[in-house]
This record gives sequence, C-alpha cells and structure tokens, in this order.
Amino acid sequence: MSDSPDPGPRARSPWTLRVVVLVAVVIFAVVVWLVVRDGGAPAASPSPAASSPTAPSPTATQDPAEPTPSTTGAAGCDATDDDTPEGADTHEVVDVDGDGEADTAWLTGSADRRFGITTASGATFSVAIDAASPQRAAAVVNVVAAGDDSSPIALIDTGREVLLLSAADCDLAATQNLAGDAYTFDKGFTGHGTGVGCTEADGALRLAGLDATTAGDGSFTVDRTFVDLDDGAVTGSNGEEQTVAQGAGPADPVVVTAQGTSCGELVAGEDGPVEPQS
Repeated sequence: MSDSPDPGPRARSPWTLRVVVLVAVVIFAVVVWLVVRDGGAPAASPSPAASSPTAPSPTATQDPAEPTPSTTGAAGCDATDDDTPEGADTHEVVDVDGDGEADTAWLTGSADRRFGITTASGATFSVAIDAASPQRAAAVVNVVAAGDDSSPIALIDTGREVLLLSAADCDLAATQNLAGDAYTFDKGFTGHGTGVGCTEADGALRLAGLDATTAGDGSFTVDRTFVDLDDGAVTGSNGEEQTVAQGAGPADPVVVTAQGTSCGELVAGEDGPVEPQS
C-alpha cells in the first residue's frame, strides 16, 4: 500500500467530452425532426365515447325508398255545391268516405226518383233510379268485403228487384256483372232468387243473393250465393252457393231474411231512406 497522497478524481480527456456533446446534439435533432413531422402537435387521445364498444343509436331518418306518410288532413269527400233535395226522405247511414263521421242517405220520389248520399264533409252525389215497379223504393247502405279490402255499397229495393250500387270514391254507380250489365237481385219475380242479405264471414260482411223455395208441406229451403266483389265493388260475380236451411217454417228468421233486403243487421225500409209518397 503506497504512502503517497490520493491524487483525487482523474480529469476527463478532451475526446470524451466531444463524444458526449455529439450524442446530445444527435438526440436533440431527432426529437426536433419527430415534432416537425407530426405537424407540431401530439396526436389526440381518443375520447371515452369514441373508444366505447357500444354502437351509437341509429339516426331517425326516412328511408328514401319509402314514401313519407301523409299528414295532410283526414279522409272525406270534398264538399260540393249540391245538397240533399228538398222533400227527400233522409236517414243516417254508415260512414262511406272514411272520415269517421256518419253520413246521410236519401231518396226522392215521382218521375225524377233519385237515390243519393250527402256526407258529413258536405259532399252530395246521387244516381237516378229507373224502375217500373209501382212500389216505393227503400234503401240500405253498409260496408262489405270487396276485393282485398272493403267498400261501401247501397242496396235499392224497388219491390221486384234490388239494385246494387257502389258508393266508393265519393260517387254512386251501378255495380256491373261479368257481362257488363247492372248486377241486380231478384225478389221472386223471375225465379232467380227472393232477396239479398249480408253474412259475416272471416271478420267481414259478405254480400249474398238469397233464395227461399217452398216444398209441398209448406216448409222452406233457403240457398245462399255469395257475391264476389272486386275493389270498390265496381264488378260483381256469383260465388259459392250453399244451402243454409231446410224444413224451415215461413216465420223462421232465415226465411224472412231470404225474402227481404238487408245487409248485416240493417234492413231496407227500417234502417235507410224510403221513397216519399208521391
């Protein structure tokens, strides 16, 4: 062990200092280059909402392939200048124009006999009733199955036959048969039926021609033929025929109905207008 005094820390050589300075300059230059490359600002951290795994709620927008639902006004016929004729017999009937309000059917008499409907919205439309029968006409109005939907119709009992009218689209027009003639129901004068009614089937009223024939013992057989109506009841054709009663008495409700004009619970002469006395 030497007895000479400790010389202290050895001084660094000039070469070592140059290396340290050079490394510091290189590190500084690299940091400056990275900052300049990224636009001078650090990348923003994603917000909690953006990094959430929960999908955002869909925006409530209308699919361009689907029409925007109409919000303009309720259904109902446009008001007209015509009105219910003075002296006509009137009766409140079902809503025929879809505005939720009951409408009014009417009948006039004499040579200008007409049947018409005046809606709660103020529209009046009518049609002439051309029938040779001297009996007073009576009408009933109801909504029945027609095509893929339903349609308002009117049944006009003239005594010998029953006229079928479409009351759709704010108009009255005779329903046509497949031959292009007016579709009518016999009241026992031509041997093709005795009346008309409407029977509930599949949740809707179906129009049907009825025929009550009597046997030698005074009992009746009642047959029913459904009428297939297209949309708006523009055209009607004979559908399925069924026997609905056999051995029924003359006062049996099924026989009484088969000899009259009704639709559901509505009976012509009671639940609709009747032609005024001339």
